[in-house]
Amino acid sequence: MEIEGKIILDLPLQSGTSKAGNPWKKKEWVLETFGNYPRKVKFHVFGDRVDTMRLEVGKNYTISFDLESREFNGRWYTDVSAYAARDYVPEGYQPAPQQPSFPQQPSFPQPPAGGFGAPAAPAAPAFGAAPDNGGDDLPF
Repeated sequence: MEIEGKIILDLPLQSGTSKAGNPWKKKEWVLETFGNYPRKVKFHVFGDRVDTMRLEVGKNYTISFDLESREFNGRWYTDVSAYAARDYVPEGYQPAPQQPSFPQQPSFPQPPAGGFGAPAAPAAPAFGAAPDNGGDDLPF
């Protein structure tokens, strides 16, 4: 089974020695599910998986787990035992396309609109210059 949500609590590591003299360790977290009615679910990891599962408070995960119920002194208890976790990816999420790994090509200046060798555009008259009288600008 799987459950998705945000880790809201990181409980301390528990360890000890079994009656047979074997060391054991257990780590627990509390996850809050998404949706309109979020639920809090405490789950644990037991044994060597404690060393491989690194979950951070505030991050979203998808947790794979098994459920097991047992009876003790006339009462029933349910354990949520996780065996895998991965970063949460929303349904329908499409990652942004990655940029090419090669360097960007240098940009070169563009040639003039008329091409090379084309006559230059006439310059604008200087500020305060006399208007053009159709070629009759000789004083005599």
